[in-house]
Amino acid sequence: MIDPTRVKPIVLQVSQSDLFEHVLNDPVLGSSIYVNIALAGLTLLLFASLARGVTDPRSQLIIVAAMAVSAVSLASYTGLASGLTISIIELPEGHALAGETTELAHSGEEVEGTISLWGRYLTWAFSTPFILLALGLIAGSNLTKIFTAIVFDVGIMVTGLAAALTTSSYLLRWFWYGISCTFFLVVVYILLVEWPEDAKAAGTSDIFDTLKLLTVVLWFGYTIWWGLGNEGLALISDPGLTSWGYSAFDVVAKYVFSLLVIRYTLNNVETVSGGTDYGATADVVPADD
Repeated sequence: MIDPTRVKPIVLQVSQSDLFEHVLNDPVLGSSIYVNIALAGLTLLLFASLARGVTDPRSQLIIVAAMAVSAVSLASYTGLASGLTISIIELPEGHALAGETTELAHSGEEVEGTISLWGRYLTWAFSTPFILLALGLIAGSNLTKIFTAIVFDVGIMVTGLAAALTTSSYLLRWFWYGISCTFFLVVVYILLVEWPEDAKAAGTSDIFDTLKLLTVVLWFGYTIWWGLGNEGLALISDPGLTSWGYSAFDVVAKYVFSLLVIRYTLNNVETVSGGTDYGATADVVPADD
């Protein structure tokens, strides 16, 4: 006979404060978020300090783009820590975690569904365009290519969010994922084919090649991790471990990337500026018809 005192009650709804307390009391999940809040704040202060005295407009724009990555991350990770951009969702039939429950770390109560840190997609949707902006400017690419890369990049994040939050159909989750990967390949093409040629013309191939490889490898890492993590195949089913994977990628793809960009820009202002002959972003006067 089942002892009712040993059965944990199932909570039908959780509040934002419940999610805040859950993150606060889950050492694995919480640390994956709080570490990034600290790093985002510290790197933002560091980059602002390093950039003092820069007067060249193009150099300033590159540095501000890199700083914006930390600024966005600070805000968005705070949203995760507060419980504002976290939900508990019931995954569809066919998913490895369908029918699973989540034990709230602060109360021990069971909640139907699994943790979804959907706010990460907001982080990426607002921060990765600045990564691409900095890359495009360093490569000296034209505004059309930069705009194209950013548009498809935002498409990656929006469709990724749709994949994470779709609960009506397991197949649809993977369909959204497929669309997201297709958009990603467009960005990869620009990074590996279009912009390297522009970087050669601008004389910035040395740093661009490093940043390009760093970005492509890590962004492929994000894509694969989604498939392995609790939102995809759930081979890694723990939300905290899945979150730490993304956080580890973020540390390198955002903060290390931005540091490399800013250090290069500070040490190569003349190359980055390049006068009126710099790449395809140079100021030009339209020819008379």
